[in-house]
Amino acid sequence: MIRINLNADMAEGFGAYDIGDDFGILKVIGSANIACGFHAGDPSTMRRVVTEAKRQGVSIGAHPGFNDLWGFGRRRIDTKPADLEYMIAYQIGALQAIAAYADAKVTHLKPHGALNNMAAEDADYALAIGRAIKTADPSIIYVALAGSEMEKAGRHLGLRVALEGFCDRQYEDDGNLTSRKIPGSVIKDPAVAAKQVLDMVMNNFITSRHGKRVPCKVHTLCVHGDEPTGVTTARAVRDALEQAGVRLVTLPEMPLE
Repeated sequence: MIRINLNADMAEGFGAYDIGDDFGILKVIGSANIACGFHAGDPSTMRRVVTEAKRQGVSIGAHPGFNDLWGFGRRRIDTKPADLEYMIAYQIGALQAIAAYADAKVTHLKPHGALNNMAAEDADYALAIGRAIKTADPSIIYVALAGSEMEKAGRHLGLRVALEGFCDRQYEDDGNLTSRKIPGSVIKDPAVAAKQVLDMVMNNFITSRHGKRVPCKVHTLCVHGDEPTGVTTARAVRDALEQAGVRLVTLPEMPLE
């Protein structure tokens, strides 16, 4: 039986402000990427979502980003790799401390937004993230876009690597994500997202926005919890996978060969 993990970015509210339906999406996914206070999130938000994730049997991962609350971590920032490394380690540590309140363990890490996009292309950024993981806890799974510099860095450093696909994002011909500046880059139709996911999981390809079939292998699929369509899309994707006979599991349960 084919196994796959479904993950979502969450705990991205701050103070009195909530972004996305965290508790709704936790009922659908297998793994939660928890914002660690830099691009979004705060200690109380983190604790609330981590506690509910543990109650729902959802595995917990760090979702570190640039220190950019104003831009929600989606603005590209040039920084020294060493500074980036410590910034990631800092955010891992923050989530590990909060997770301890729920007797939970941080089992994976997925970079957020512009950091994820830059590390996919920049070996120095990708290695900096990997070194932070290896120092903080080498058992943490490095979630990386397939074929990216992050995948290469994770394997070079001897980390466990989970290859990620996106349910609700368009792709370019080279396998990278389409910029959010381009209209239609975020898929809002649950049926379109479900078809893209089935192609990735069952047929091992992605169709780019130009119609090119790009070969891919994925262990985990992301749905963006900050989108208004997040819960509906996640449910449609899960239903389509289960109807196809695919088993949904947490990320630690995935075979990462």
